[in-house]
Order: sequence, then structure tokens, then C-alpha cells
Amino acid sequence: MPVTVVKCPCLFHIFLRYFYHRTGQDRTGKERKEVNHIHSRTIQICEVCDTEEAKYRCPGCLKYSCSLPCVKKHKTASNCNGVREKTAYVSVTEFSDLNLLSDYRFLEELGRLADCAARDDILHRPSSNKFINLLKNRARRCNICLKTSPVGFTKRDQIFFILHWVPDDKLLSDILKLYLDPQEADPVILQRLKIYTMAPQSDIQILMKVENRPHNSIRYEELDTKKSLLDNLKGKVVLEYPTLHVVLKKFNTDMIILGHGKNISYI
Repeated sequence: MPVTVVKCPCLFHIFLRYFYHRTGQDRTGKERKEVNHIHSRTIQICEVCDTEEAKYRCPGCLKYSCSLPCVKKHKTASNCNGVREKTAYVSVTEFSDLNLLSDYRFLEELGRLADCAARDDILHRPSSNKFINLLKNRARRCNICLKTSPVGFTKRDQIFFILHWVPDDKLLSDILKLYLDPQEADPVILQRLKIYTMAPQSDIQILMKVENRPHNSIRYEELDTKKSLLDNLKGKVVLEYPTLHVVLKKFNTDMIILGHGKNISYI
């Protein structure tokens, strides 16, 4: 191929500039980066007011906004919390290095949380202690199925009561006398339970909720006042502690006795 020798330095310089311009090599690396940055940067308009140039982009919904009022307005209108969803779906064509870095940091965060949970002594402590096991064994020997709720349940964590020691071999009728008998009960308690003290003893019933039943089929079992507390609890399931409901027959409520299909009042 013949080569043309150009002796004029001006023409030679023009030729080189034209050649580099055609091949994209007429500028240094720094200049090319600046030009590419200028061309790649497109002006975005605020998607809220549609007038000003956007300055911010919401990480959650990727909407552009120009000011703090527009940011608050778009969050209220679109119910956006402004937090980027780390597990949002990204197609293969839109997957970039930033998405890869985000997924990598997300997996690192999950690993850190799992490691912290593995080191937490509170989460690994036994769900029951020696006292609960001793209480269950004692109830099992008395033919009572005692069950405990998981940690955090209301019946286990929030127990408010006034403690009165009652022997388990005492009759239920004698236990009621401590609250309803004019000779043995406290006058203040008698005044509060006046409706019970005025009713005949035959109209008073003691009910206990039957456990392990569906929530839409709650039933109660009537206890025998002529038997002791221990004898009434034998063969029954007790959740945490026994709860006895003193009711009157003459009032109608939604407390259905097991096997009777009738309602009893609960006051």
C-alpha cells in the first residue's frame, strides 16, 4: 500500500486530529471520562411538581424529587416509606454490579444475625426449669395433666393473684364458705359478693374450662362441690394453673357446660 508523505507540519497535525477524532482518541483519558459523564448525565424532572430539576431519588420507589416538601408529598401520596426493598425482583437484563453488591451485603447481614442468634444465651436456655418439671411430675402422680404455655404467652407472663393457701383435700363447698358464709367470710368480700350470698347454695355452680378444644367450641365442666379440689382435678387438663368460675344457674350467658348444651351465668 503506498504511503503518502506529508511534509507540511500543519497538514500533518490536522490529519492526526481528524484521525483521533474518528477513532475517539483525540482526548486524554481524563477528558474522555468528563465528556462521557456529561453525555451520560440526563436531566431528570421532579415527578411530584413536574417543574424543577430533580435532586433526589427515593430508594424505595425510585421516584425523582427536587426538595423536601416534594419528598414528603410523594411519600404520603404513594404510601412509600423511603426504604429500599432488598428482596425486590430484578430481571436479568437489569441486573447490575450494584444489585450484586446489594445481594452480597444482604447475605452478609443474614449471616451476622444468625451468628448473633447462635451466641445468644437467652434463646438457648431451657424452656422449662427444675421447678416446672417437679410440678409436672407431682401433677402426673395425681393423675392431672399439667401443661405450660411457651415463654411470652400472656397466661405465663402475666399472673396477678392473691395467694391463699388451700389444702388440696379440702371440699369445694368448704372453700366457698371462706367467701360466701356470713360467719367465716370477710364482711367486705360478702358485700361485693352479695348476689351469691343471697342465692341458695344449690344455685351456685363451680365450672372449669375444658382445655384442648377449638376456639369456636369452648366448653366448661361442672365440678362437684362435695368432692375435694384434688379429686375434681383428677383426669383433667390444666393449663398453667386451674381457674375455677363460680356461676349462678338463674342467669343465661354463653358459658356452655360440657354434655348439657345449656348456658350459665358468669358474674
